[in-house]
This record gives sequence, C-alpha cells and structure tokens, in this order.
Amino acid sequence: MGTVTKLIESIGKNARSAAKELRVASTGKKNSALVNIAKHIDANRKDILDANKKDLNNGKNIGLDDALLDRLMLDNERIDGIILSLNQIVALADPIGEITDLKYRPSGIQVGKMRSPLGIIGIIYESRPNVTIDATALCLKSGNGAILRGGSEAIESNISLFKCVKKGLVSAGLDENCVQLIDTTDRQAVTELVKASEYVDAIIPRGGKGLVEAISKNAKMPVIKHLHGVCHTYIDKDANTEKAINISFNAKTRRYGVCNATETLLVHASAVGRVMPELITQYLAKGVELRGCDNAQKLSDKIKPATEEDWDTEYLSAILSIRIVSSMTQAISHIDRHGSGHTESIVTENYSTARRFLTEVDSSSVMVNASTGFADGFEYGLGAEIGISTDKFHVRGPVGLEGLTSQKYIVLGDGHTRE
Repeated sequence: MGTVTKLIESIGKNARSAAKELRVASTGKKNSALVNIAKHIDANRKDILDANKKDLNNGKNIGLDDALLDRLMLDNERIDGIILSLNQIVALADPIGEITDLKYRPSGIQVGKMRSPLGIIGIIYESRPNVTIDATALCLKSGNGAILRGGSEAIESNISLFKCVKKGLVSAGLDENCVQLIDTTDRQAVTELVKASEYVDAIIPRGGKGLVEAISKNAKMPVIKHLHGVCHTYIDKDANTEKAINISFNAKTRRYGVCNATETLLVHASAVGRVMPELITQYLAKGVELRGCDNAQKLSDKIKPATEEDWDTEYLSAILSIRIVSSMTQAISHIDRHGSGHTESIVTENYSTARRFLTEVDSSSVMVNASTGFADGFEYGLGAEIGISTDKFHVRGPVGLEGLTSQKYIVLGDGHTRE
C-alpha cells in the first residue's frame, strides 16, 4: 500500500472516530470552537499573511492568471471577512436535532422529521484559502467531520490557517480530528480520497469546471457540485435605465474571478439606445474586453466578434459577452442553451415580466433588479457557504448549514402497537 493511500486511510479512520463525538456535541461546544478559531486567526494575522505572500510569489512564478491570484490573495480586509463569517455562523441556529412536521396519525403515534449530519464530508478546493475556514465552520456547526484538501497553489496559506483551526478545536474540548487538512500536494491524495467511501459520506469539489467534472466522474460517494458559473444579466425593454446600468456594471466588475460574476449581458433591442452607450463607456474605462453578436458590434468598434464558444465560457476575467435580443423569450432561450444553472438576473419594472422570468428560468438563483454578485451564502444569510450547487439533488444554490444535513423520520409513541 502506497504512502498516500495509507495517509488517506489514517485520516479517514481518525475522521470516523472524531465524527461520532461531533455528531452529539452541544451547540455551545461547537460555537466555542468557532469563536476560538476566530480569535486565533486574529492573533496570527502576520503568520497567515506571510504564508499567503509565499503562495502569491509562487503563483506568479508559475504563471497563475490575475483571476486566480485574486482568489488566492489574503489581506487584512479579507481576514476580517473570514472572522466575520465565523462569528455569523456562531449566531446562526444549530440545525442538528431540529424536529419539524410533527403530526399525530390516526393510530395515535406522532411522526415527524429530525435534522442530522451527513457524516464525514471531503472538500476539495482550489485557490481560495478562505474555503479552509468556511468549510471548517459550516461542517463543525452542522455536526459533520471534515477532510480538507486545498490546491497546491494555496498550500502555505491553508496550513497556516489550519493551525488556528486545530488550536480552536482543542481549546473547546473537541477532538482535533473533527477537521483534518491533507497537507500533501501529491495529486494521488485526491484520487484516494474520492475512492474512500468507507470513510467519506459526501464529496464537495470547489474549483474550476475541469476539477468538478473529474471528481464527479471518479468519486465513489455522492458529490455536491457546482460545475461553473456562466451567469447572465438580462436588461428588459421595461428596465429602468439607471438600475440597468448600475446593476449590469456591478454584476460584471465587482470581482472578476468569482462564480457569480455576470459573463453574458443580454439586452432587449428596444433598451439598447437607453443603456448601452453609457454601459460601453463604463466597461471600456474599467478595462473590460467586450465581445458581441453582430448587432452588438454595431454599437462600438471596440466590441470584438463573439464566437459560439464565448456564450458557453465562464471567463473569470475582465471579459464580457453581449447579445442583443428581440424578446424575453429569446433571452430565456439563450440562458437555457448556454447557462450553467448558476445565477441569472432580469432588470425590469414590469411585474408580469419579472414573474415570468422567475418561473421559466431554471437556475439555482434567479433575481429581479439585483446584481448576480449577491449569489452567495454570506448575502443569503447563511453566514458563509461551502459552495454553490447547480445540482437539483440533494441541495441547490448556496450550500450552508441546512445543505450539510439530511432528515430522518422520527416516531413518538406511548406503548403503541400496530394491529
């Protein structure tokens, strides 16, 4: 048996043992661990930022693009965000043990449902070191053991952050193996982890489309996945001009390397004259490369021709595709054909049109008069997210505490026997 295989087996056995304790841990104990982790991160900022600097330098040396470097980068503001997300999860209700739908049956028994942890979750992720803490916090609060495997490009940052996790667990009286980090960059670790169904109950891949597809193909356990974020903003003929410009600009340019950034702008032909001159000016001033259909190209000689591949591409960069449509039906057809099921937004003042868009667009988040940038767990009140699922089972959209649980039926009787 190879060294990596033995490592994953050892981690799996430790996780199984620790998860039994975590499954019944009190809310107070879990919250105490989260508070302590936040304190250790705050106290160890310098070490974390120094480690992150090493990752950034290595990333530049191996030619990581700007979007990936942005995902990788930590600064004091982002560390503040990590600490805030921990404190928000502390404030959230603990879903474990929650009983719902309790009803009397004609026999006199009561039947209901109780929330319980999934078990042990393997999280495989790229670039973003904050996922180390988001995944830790959500798994802990939802009573799940966690096995983390971050990308090699963030190894120093992840190790530094994980030191704070271990200290927080131990100081709260929890088994330090409730959360474990695979600290080898050997790719065989991922291969072995996704085969370890004896120890791992679910896998969550968080990264590029290639990673997610590979994990989904090879995993021997259920996968909660989001393939990619080809998100759309549609400016309707009844859109408010100011809202349309502000929303569309923000949805693309707030951050480029995130899955909720708008990659294709769809514009009703009758709204083009009101919104596109200003939007084109703003995008170009921001350094966004514009690619468009034949009609979009007529608006500016700065708009390059869009290929069929562009409509299916998650750029994660300062590139935007633009298509002029003659109706909302055409816009929805475009989304159906090219969207990834992540997030779509309509800008309109027409209530009926908005309701139709909400009903007919089949994505995990559908918005009216709001930037696609809102599609994440933090903004949805989940405290953080472990990913955004574009699946329809077992959870869809931002995956927070509830998404990491299942429900079991419970029956309450008082000596009842069945005839």
